Amino acid sequence: MNAQAHLAAADALAQAARTGQAIAPLRETYPQFDGDDAYAVQEINTRRQLESGARLIGRKVGLTARSVQQQLGVDQPDFGMLFDNMAFQEGEPIAWMRLMQPKVEAEIALVLERDLPQPGVTVADMLRATAFVLPAIEVVGSRIADWNIRFIDTVADNASSSAFVLGSMPVSLSGLDLRLAGMVMERRGEQVSVGAGAACLGHPMNAAVWLANTMASRNRPLMAGDVVLTGALGPMVEVRPGDIFEARIDGLGSVRAVFGDNK
Repeated sequence: MNAQAHLAAADALAQAARTGQAIAPLRETYPQFDGDDAYAVQEINTRRQLESGARLIGRKVGLTARSVQQQLGVDQPDFGMLFDNMAFQEGEPIAWMRLMQPKVEAEIALVLERDLPQPGVTVADMLRATAFVLPAIEVVGSRIADWNIRFIDTVADNASSSAFVLGSMPVSLSGLDLRLAGMVMERRGEQVSVGAGAACLGHPMNAAVWLANTMASRNRPLMAGDVVLTGALGPMVEVRPGDIFEARIDGLGSVRAVFGDNK
């Protein structure tokens, strides 16, 4: 597709985010779009965010569950950008009005201490580059009406990202087996999601390595200080106004996300 179509799709997503009015699936409006077109749309809005003063502080990996990949007809994850205006502290209310169709998922976050500028990153490279890990809750959302998405819809929409909360107690990777790390997430004490590290491409490090190589090949490499959200450990859960979620991950501790009222 041409640059004019990319710009029109980026404009539609940006307007949806500003107004809170979801749009029709991009795959229906632009039936010739493919994955490269979708990433071109994402890049337009990434540049706009940076030009407006937002700071790029990391990346997220999406579509890490095989079942979700099968549902969307793809055989690989996708990625989205994490900006400083998406980061919230534990206990800090996330304003409801900034969200669209929000859902939460518990994840393992890596924080890097080395740059990864070149493709060919291995698991060993990623382990050496990781300063520490944290439990995280990602808030996903969609500018596409009724979450009626396929691959190009979510990719163009910055991998359906909205916000995230990190735990406050960094943990060394030494002695941790992230593949076996069990996760339980509760809404005000009621269990709503259960999973483990193995749900994330077999191992969260597999997702991180894929991301590092993909980002290097697209000239937006992972750098020291970046946060990497490696993907959901269990099913997504719909969010309601005023909800409080707590996720506990074996070996990593807990993290809590608080949502404001519908005002």
